[in-house]
Amino acid sequence: LRVQADGLSGHLDEFGPDVADSGWIGGTAEGWERGPYWLDGLVPLAYLLGDDVLKAKVQFWIDTIIGHQRGGGWLGPVQGGKRYRQYDPWPQFVVFKALTQYAEATGDGRVIPVMVRALRKLDALLDEQPLFDWGRFRWADLVLSIQWLLERAPHEWLLGLAAKAQRQGYDWRNHFEGFQYPMKVTPEQCDLSTHVVNNAMALKQPAVWYRHSHDVLDRRAVSRALATLDRYHGQATGVFTGDEHYAGKNPSQGTELCAVVEMMFSLEVLVSILGDPAHADLLERIAFNALPATFKPDMWAHQYDQQANQVVCRVTEDRIYTSNGPDANIFGLEPNYGCCTANMHQGWPKFASHLWMGTPDGGIAAVSYAPCAVTDQVHGSELRIRVETDYPFGDMVGISVAVDAPSRFPLLLRIPPWASGAEVGVGSETPVSAEPGTFHRVDTEWRGETAVTLRLPMEPRYERRFHNSVVIHGGPLVYALRIGEHWRQIGGQHPPAEGKVHPTSPGSPARGGDERRPADAVRFESRPVGRVPFSPEGAPVMARTVGRRLPAGPWSTARQPRCRTALWSRRSLQKNWS
Repeated sequence: LRVQADGLSGHLDEFGPDVADSGWIGGTAEGWERGPYWLDGLVPLAYLLGDDVLKAKVQFWIDTIIGHQRGGGWLGPVQGGKRYRQYDPWPQFVVFKALTQYAEATGDGRVIPVMVRALRKLDALLDEQPLFDWGRFRWADLVLSIQWLLERAPHEWLLGLAAKAQRQGYDWRNHFEGFQYPMKVTPEQCDLSTHVVNNAMALKQPAVWYRHSHDVLDRRAVSRALATLDRYHGQATGVFTGDEHYAGKNPSQGTELCAVVEMMFSLEVLVSILGDPAHADLLERIAFNALPATFKPDMWAHQYDQQANQVVCRVTEDRIYTSNGPDANIFGLEPNYGCCTANMHQGWPKFASHLWMGTPDGGIAAVSYAPCAVTDQVHGSELRIRVETDYPFGDMVGISVAVDAPSRFPLLLRIPPWASGAEVGVGSETPVSAEPGTFHRVDTEWRGETAVTLRLPMEPRYERRFHNSVVIHGGPLVYALRIGEHWRQIGGQHPPAEGKVHPTSPGSPARGGDERRPADAVRFESRPVGRVPFSPEGAPVMARTVGRRLPAGPWSTARQPRCRTALWSRRSLQKNWS
């Protein structure tokens, strides 16, 4: 989070015109989605870090948005011209998400009345102008904020507004029940239902609506959607391809950055509603692999389109994208299109804010593991949790649970499905085994401070993917071949300059060793965690194995790759081949 705050996220409003001069704060630049996108990630980043400078930026935006609410309740600019309709609900959905997070962080009493007035306006507007374009496909984000408000201001008419949005919105459940896109789509097939970001956001829709419908088919639709996207378009990192539309299994196609952060948020919502540990497993697989893969280590530049087997980043017309431009996979401020420049900021902060969740029976659950501190009130006692760990790079997690007064409540610890032999120890008690793929329940009376230890063995695993390629996993990490890199600036100004990256070493090995015995073929090596863990210099763990150079021809580094060992150039844990 600190790296992110010192990078693009903490400074975009100082020079990026669509944020610095946004119509949402009285400027003349874009007054649609980009300012709200940035704010949606900045709010949790500022308050998780306790950064006074970032909090001041948040406060300016919130005060301006709230202070300029129109008499009818509308928030933000009223559009004009040919590009946008006068009243477009979609950017309001994003602002609502920022406002709800801000209210939770600060307790600002202005937020609820402002949202009530804004939703009243929207309720009347939808009678005259039903949801259209992006709002029609992203209606679940609106309903999510309505649910948040209902829990704090239970106005009966809000239930009617949610139902209205559902009726006017796109039927994603039916979309995946009769899925018609098992291959990379053609330009003629592209529409908003095949758009990768819309699909990433839609994954939470059946669960969000399940809270209203109580229909078991809505609940089941979540698994169907996830399985369908993985079957036909899934990647080793947990995301699915989209450049910008469904692109098949070929890892050279890549995935738009907006889809990565939106899929993470969808999974965070799914965990909170359904409590299924499988959604948390996928969430951290994406967070620890796909998310850092698309940034420079200092987070001052990003890619629009990341590829799981990326061996070159360059501007080229020799590409296989459906709709992306020739600069889609270079690093920069706004390669290809600027939406990701505005929307990328929510990835790490929202992941951090969802590491722990409350349970319906008054307990607390660990969704994922990372160094963090949590405070809460449980049965009138202050609860303080501190996590010390090198996870996902190491297999030990230390958790301190402290209470002011004796209190009994359950502690739920997620055990990943790959963690065979996992053990949980509580205080001085003998560690007990924990079943992979579950939330392990520790139900005891907590007194003073108790040390909880969790061991999650990370044996190497092989997985067959596209064109019979092999992916090496270790715990939640996907390992990538370390390839030499030559960076060259091709535009813009530092630090968010545009740059291309070419390989300086071969990138076409075949895996060696017995695939049936990965533990004998792969050896993990550890070192201290660096300041930027997801970088070649800071990566604290490497995997060594025996490989074999493939012949030239279609596998040569001189040609555009079609399938190789998973690689994110300079973005993730790198793999050494001995």
